[in-house]
Amino acid sequence: MMLAQIQAYRRQYDFPGVFLLPVNIYGPGDNFNPSSSHVIPAWIRKLDEAIDTRQDEVTLWGDGSPTREFVHARDAARGIVLATAHYTDVDPVNIGAGMEVSIADLAAQLAGVMGYRGRIVWDTSKPNGQPRRMLDIARARERFGFQASIGFEEGLAEAVAWWRQHKARIVADEAP
Repeated sequence: MMLAQIQAYRRQYDFPGVFLLPVNIYGPGDNFNPSSSHVIPAWIRKLDEAIDTRQDEVTLWGDGSPTREFVHARDAARGIVLATAHYTDVDPVNIGAGMEVSIADLAAQLAGVMGYRGRIVWDTSKPNGQPRRMLDIARARERFGFQASIGFEEGLAEAVAWWRQHKARIVADEAP
């Protein structure tokens, strides 16, 4: 609906709006609330709790086979700024990192970055979700020169460090 509205405003009022579709954004300052967070902050918190409580295994949903694309928050912000400054076309634009990772590989990478040495168990009675989610980001690269620059492992490490620095306050704020 927003795309149709922006396109109508362009025609009627010459309004220079752009319609951007970012993939899954992650990074420092993310939402780590267990009831509303997305996969990366949820798993950072879950693995960190497993480390703190010396759990020898962590159970995650599905079988780990679906793939996802993630973009670091700073890269996403840079893409948004580039688009608003340099993009004048009506076509929607995907903002992403141009890489896809399986959920199983994500879990293994996070465990490695965090130093979790326990076992990851997949609960296949829980849903996998959409089998694949990756965007074509060619338009962003071609039309306004956006390309993600933060490596995935680097971004994960930064998100983990942010969580560990702020977790006491976050957990205290969640207390009833």
